[in-house]
Parts: sequence; structure tokens; C-alpha cells
Amino acid sequence: MTTSDSTALSTNLASGVFSGIATFEDAQRMARALASSTLVPPQYQGQNGLSNCLIALEISGRMRLSPLVVMQNMVPINGKPTWSASFLIATVNASGRFSPLRFVFDDNAKPSSCYAVATDKASREELRGQVITVQMAKTEGWWGRNGSKWPSMTGQMLTYRAASAWARIYCPEVSLGLVTPEEALDVEAVAVHVVKSPAPAVKEDYLRVGAVEFTEPEPDPDPAPAVEPDPAAAIAEDLPRAWS
Repeated sequence: MTTSDSTALSTNLASGVFSGIATFEDAQRMARALASSTLVPPQYQGQNGLSNCLIALEISGRMRLSPLVVMQNMVPINGKPTWSASFLIATVNASGRFSPLRFVFDDNAKPSSCYAVATDKASREELRGQVITVQMAKTEGWWGRNGSKWPSMTGQMLTYRAASAWARIYCPEVSLGLVTPEEALDVEAVAVHVVKSPAPAVKEDYLRVGAVEFTEPEPDPDPAPAVEPDPAAAIAEDLPRAWS
């Protein structure tokens, strides 16, 4: 591949691996080379990792980063890609738009809160992120989750959360909307049970009492015509009773 071909491929990858047939075919050749390497993480190796390599090439092209850097720092959690918090911090610091991220704790020896802060180089504005606290971690269920590092590595977890919160507010394009592994693991799936409303009662339900079922009598298909009573006949019938 010549230098001009390499430059053209790099430009095409920046617009997306799936932007055209030619680009996709070139990306497949690159993905096969990466999948055959033992230096990439296991989820990218072999035939099963070929598709993951294509996704990594897609993201690396859009972020203009080395595919290997993306593979080493993009961690799949429950089938979803996430960025390592250290990579997120390094990307913000390397962007050149901000001063390096600083992390402010309430107590360096035994921290219970932390926030990230950096300065926008263009406007000279200090950008302060959300304050992350231990109480927040306990309220949200991060602290007591099975296997959680919050109790044993409180300062580190506060730092990671503060960094991702800052990046999500001030430069979401850096993370491409992806969360960190800590955030992905702290979000538990919620099972939703749909309760169906009872079916409306039908007429027959109201006619059932205990074990006996009552039904309305069926109408006579050929009813006899109604006969109007004769007043004179009624009087004549009562006369013998009156004289007896």
C-alpha cells in the first residue's frame, strides 16, 4: 500500500468503516490482521473477535486514534462498550482544549466527596464538575453492590466517577456517549412485572351463588296471546258466593 493509499484509507475510516463497500473491504483486511495478533485483548482475537475489531476500527477512525489504543481501553460490559476511566482522563488531558483535570477531595486521608475541575484554555473559564459523594454512592446502590470496590478503594472510585461526570458535561464528544466500566457495573437491571387488570365481570358471574349456577329462563318462542279479563264474568262468578 502506498503512502497516498494509506492516507486515503485513514480519511475514509474517519467517515466510518460502514460508509462504503471499498472502505469496508479495506477495514476487513485490517480487522483480520488485528484479530490474528496476541497483543490485542481476548475479545478481539480469532474469528469470533473479527466483528469486534471492525467496531474498534470504526471508533478509532472517528476519534482519530490508533486502533490498538482503542482496543486496549474499550472494555465490553454486558455486551456494551465502555471506556476505562484512566483513558477518559488521558483523552481529556491530551485534547489540548483544557488544562489537566484536577481532583479536589474534602479530606485527602479519608475522602467522602470529590469533584473534577479544569480550565478552558480558550475562555480561561474554570470548569467545575459535579460533586460525587460517598452518601451518593450508598443512596444509588453503588456501595453495597456485590464485588463493589467502593468500600476498599473509596478515593479511586470517587475520582473515576468525578472524571466521567466532568467529561459528560463539558466534552461528551470525547467519550462518544460511552460510560466507564464502573458506571456500567453500578447500573443494575430492573425487572419490571406487568400486572394485568382483572377482566370485567360478565353477566353470568353475578348469577352464580356458591356452587349453584342460576340462569335466566329462555323466552317462549311462541307465546300465547294475552287475554283481557271480563268484568261481567268476574261479577257473575262471585254472585253465588254472596247468596250462599
